[in-house]
Amino acid sequence: MLDDLEIMYYDSTTWKVVHLTNSDSKYFDEEQSDAGVVFQRMYNDMKTRDVYVKEHLNQTDGVHVYQRLAGCELLNNDKPGPIHFWEAFDSQNVEEFTYDLEKNNIQMKKPWILWDQVKQLHVNFLNENVYHPICIKILRRYLNMEKNNVMRKVKPRVRLMKKTLPDSQGLRISCLATGFYPRHINLTLFRDDQPVDDDQITGGEILPNGDRTYQMRKSLVISAEELHERHKYNCTMKHLNLDNKLDITFDVDESDPGSFSLSVVISVLVLMCVAVLIITALIIWRKKRCSAGRGSETSKSDYSLTPSSTQDES
Repeated sequence: MLDDLEIMYYDSTTWKVVHLTNSDSKYFDEEQSDAGVVFQRMYNDMKTRDVYVKEHLNQTDGVHVYQRLAGCELLNNDKPGPIHFWEAFDSQNVEEFTYDLEKNNIQMKKPWILWDQVKQLHVNFLNENVYHPICIKILRRYLNMEKNNVMRKVKPRVRLMKKTLPDSQGLRISCLATGFYPRHINLTLFRDDQPVDDDQITGGEILPNGDRTYQMRKSLVISAEELHERHKYNCTMKHLNLDNKLDITFDVDESDPGSFSLSVVISVLVLMCVAVLIITALIIWRKKRCSAGRGSETSKSDYSLTPSSTQDES
């Protein structure tokens, strides 16, 4: 991954690296070699370490999941930063360690298995001569190739939504920020200028859109009793592409848009029914009038053509 853009993955069956983004052909062989070394070493190391971790945690039976997240970073002055590793077994017991290039040492947190001096030297050597230089080289190369994608900035669009809850007569308010990039955003719901507790809020996950932007929604249910207390609710957000904090206030006293839409639909249907009845009545009335008119004209015509009438007029 380059930030949140997937650029390649390793197929452990074919032992080959598969590129998912544009790759410079002149570096193809070098990339295959570098990435292959990193991926294959990581893969084999995880398989070996998984055995030790299961024994260390006394979890030898059943199916278990061992995960590793590793990455390097470039600092603002293009200076290579540290390389980080996070490891987890069955989604818990996380172990962290960071390799510092300048000090050539590793800082560890929550170690599962204590390393002896030989192991420490071996890991330092791998990070100094294999993992860190290859990671920084690939990072710089792909950052240059994909900088228009990963360094773009798109402002969030904001929508406030309200929905009346028919069962409780309460109200659910939602604040949606969508279409933003990069993915980091701070979205907060306030009640009377105080942040609402997280256990009262639903949502909050950052989700991808189909156009390489992201969205986040947070919702709060307001009870019918709380509605009568006239609290103030607002939504604030901070994003890298916003100059200032964006603050929007909910007007919970306004009619629910969903209810308004429903009433409009019902009104339209009633008006359509009335219009159909009126048109039907007009058609029936017109037909009756036309029938009556044709009957009168026929009688008059027949009367005027009788012989006796002709003689009288003569």
